[in-house]
Amino acid sequence: QVQLVESGGGLVQAGGSLRLSCAASGRAFNIYAMGWFRQAPGKEREIVAAISESGGITYYTDSVKGRFTISKDTAKNTGNLQMNSLKPEDTAVYYCAARFVRTYGSNWAEPKESWDYWGQGTQVTVSS
Repeated sequence: QVQLVESGGGLVQAGGSLRLSCAASGRAFNIYAMGWFRQAPGKEREIVAAISESGGITYYTDSVKGRFTISKDTAKNTGNLQMNSLKPEDTAVYYCAARFVRTYGSNWAEPKESWDYWGQGTQVTVSS
């Protein structure tokens, strides 16, 4: 079992930055890939970014490439999502997730149903 707790959400103006953190406890976090998902009102939960257990492989959805950066510190059992140049359309509840990945194919971060552990979410609101 892995327990995940997100923090760092809040209200920010368009063009601003936020840094989300995910604290993991339980089984060794270093064997799990970590992902960040988001869910806006009335929409399905979608992948934002993901990182392999070693940190050597990353995945970003197209809409955040060049603006968001995912990182993982296995020594501290934490993960982060640095979000820059935020847009109103980034407004959503952001969730941290973890899963064991056996092989890293081109679409390894999806589908969302393949992720085993989830945090409770943190709200990010970007005002225009």
